[in-house]
Amino acid sequence: MHVFYLKYFIDEYVRWPHKAQYLLGEERALEVSFHEEIKSLRIGEGETFYGEGILAITKGLLQSGVSYVGGYQGAPVSHLLDVMVQAKPYMDELGVHVEACSNEASAAAMLGASIHYPIRGAVTWKSIVGTNVAADALSNLSSPGVTGGVLIVVGEDYGEGASVIQERTHAYALKSSMCLLDPRPELTQMVNMVEQGFQLSEASNMPVIMELRIRACHVRGSFAARDNQAPHISKKNLLENPAGFDYMRLAHPPVTFVHEKRKTEERIPAARRFITEHKLNEHFSGGAQQDLGIIVQGGLYNTLIRALQQFDLADAFGECSLSILVLNVTYPLVPEELTAFCAGKTAVLLLEEGQPEYIEQELALTLRRQDLQTPLHGKDMLPQGGEYTAEVMAQGLLKFLQKHRPKLIPANTPQWLQDNKSRRLQVQQELGAGLPPRPPGMCIGCPERPVFSALKLAQQTVGPVHVSGDIGCHALATFEPFSVGHSILGYGMSLASRAGVSPLMKRRVLSVMGDGGFWHNGLLTGVQSALFNGDDAVLLIFKNGYTSATGTQDIISTPSEAAKGLADDKRQSLVHMNQTIETTLKGLGVQWLRTVHTYEVKDMQATLIEAFSTEFQGLKVIVAEGECQLERQRRIKPWLASLLSQGERVERVKYGVDEDVCNGDHACIRLSGCPTLTLKDNPDPLKVDPVATVIDGCVGCGLCGENAHAATLCPSFYRAEVVQNPKWHERLWHGFQTSVVRLLQPA
Repeated sequence: MHVFYLKYFIDEYVRWPHKAQYLLGEERALEVSFHEEIKSLRIGEGETFYGEGILAITKGLLQSGVSYVGGYQGAPVSHLLDVMVQAKPYMDELGVHVEACSNEASAAAMLGASIHYPIRGAVTWKSIVGTNVAADALSNLSSPGVTGGVLIVVGEDYGEGASVIQERTHAYALKSSMCLLDPRPELTQMVNMVEQGFQLSEASNMPVIMELRIRACHVRGSFAARDNQAPHISKKNLLENPAGFDYMRLAHPPVTFVHEKRKTEERIPAARRFITEHKLNEHFSGGAQQDLGIIVQGGLYNTLIRALQQFDLADAFGECSLSILVLNVTYPLVPEELTAFCAGKTAVLLLEEGQPEYIEQELALTLRRQDLQTPLHGKDMLPQGGEYTAEVMAQGLLKFLQKHRPKLIPANTPQWLQDNKSRRLQVQQELGAGLPPRPPGMCIGCPERPVFSALKLAQQTVGPVHVSGDIGCHALATFEPFSVGHSILGYGMSLASRAGVSPLMKRRVLSVMGDGGFWHNGLLTGVQSALFNGDDAVLLIFKNGYTSATGTQDIISTPSEAAKGLADDKRQSLVHMNQTIETTLKGLGVQWLRTVHTYEVKDMQATLIEAFSTEFQGLKVIVAEGECQLERQRRIKPWLASLLSQGERVERVKYGVDEDVCNGDHACIRLSGCPTLTLKDNPDPLKVDPVATVIDGCVGCGLCGENAHAATLCPSFYRAEVVQNPKWHERLWHGFQTSVVRLLQPA
């Protein structure tokens, strides 16, 4: 091992020259490979599918004869499009067109193919935030209606563990008259609902949304597979002529008024008939206590069974004593089905997650119109908002049974709920101030972290700056130690969201967005608008080469495979080899443009200061380029492992802290936030303050050294080159060094 003190080079960031034979392999080892998932998509009649819910949905699309699939990735449904994109050769065999769209609006607009033609299409995106972006296209799709079946797979990211705003897709189904499926999380049922969803869409001429909660996407199981269906109209069986002009198929006044009538007079009744005839909703009649009814959204069924087991009202196989109506279709509801279920019941409890209580309101109105006096409970016994976990449901069931059947409550169930509460209080008391904060953070070596370090340093010169944040990995800078960002109003919307602030602010406003956000929305809503209005604004674009926050999917500015093989092993960034963002900005008319490598903290600091202080009036854009460290590690680790297995020399860089030099003020940690830069007890018994240390996991990005240099911190960091399979002369030199050190050490 060679150790060089006070040497803060970042050459190792793209240090390793990439070998052609590695890149020309059959598999792209640098990415997450879905090889096994793609194999499971090929299975057919007589075989059994094993896997996750979202992959089962993907298989269901192919079994349904889908012609085209599009979407925008996001948890928990990223898997669907990621797998299909990697399975392009197989999709070409079937004739299925797959398109990774630039945003959810472009995905929803794809569904226009099914307005005129009997073509089945599916798109997917993440939760309410994606539906918000797609809303315009969805409204104009729902007005004329569809001829071919349309299925929109939405990852319903709702609850305490969600990563987005707490809203539901249900409102869009109501306002635009789209069917809404919420399938019971069991693979056979989920796949069946995919196939039935297309048929429901064709029978009613309505688009169909399928919402899948996180648990439904990741539930594992099996189902009897069927053969995939090559679509009748496809890339292999093309349409010869376009449909004849039909003004009724346009979302354009005055025919939109006719569309509105058709929604209520034709489409919704047709959907209700299909739901009833094909028994899409499931009725479990129950056992001894079937006079008590529970109506539940399909996606909550598994959790409900777990809650009922706490009352000994359901067994491990799901057999329940109470009568249960599972709403696999939550819009439109079928009034006759609801009244038939509620008639003669002692009481009914409705489990509807989130607010407003759309289903409860409609059910209550339906019962009132039919003059049914069955007691109905819902939000009066369960929380208005938040995720309905098994414990939350159990608390609601306890209230329900206490009111209508107290004798069914086991003695240990209220005690179980009370014990849970007591344990939480006990833990809080034992910890005193509670659990230590553990905020989410950027990946180790993330190229976005040093930019926020530079921003903290720059603000010491220019003063506090209003920062318009954005969706993406950089949103994690809102947590300590950076605490940067005053607003987040939508993906790629940061530059647009500062438009009302910057004219009223004495100091220039900074807008931050990633390259994914730039292509998603920022180019038009932000850059074009700022240039058109001549705004004096500062935009910082993180150019890490991927849409990283959604799973590092490729975008138009992702480096090519050839670039990944030819990357400079010195200081040039890998993503510098794709200049699409810079070329676009110049073509649009941006005059003040700087590109800075993210790990050059001092240069980034100087560039930010220049942007805030220059006399240039207009849009100023800083492109902070540095490859996503996660993708870099995926690329180099398999290659390094292959070198080691062949006995070849491998060199990696690691940083450390000299404990004798560290002064214990921990400014380096407050400026960096890297998870591998932490504290340990001071080895000097005369010093109390703990010292900084770099733990295992360090990827050698060099930020700690760069920060120490830019902020003039204590010179305690050292850079080490760790050599595996060294050459003979390196072994000889290392032995000589070790001998000299031993001679110089005191006896």
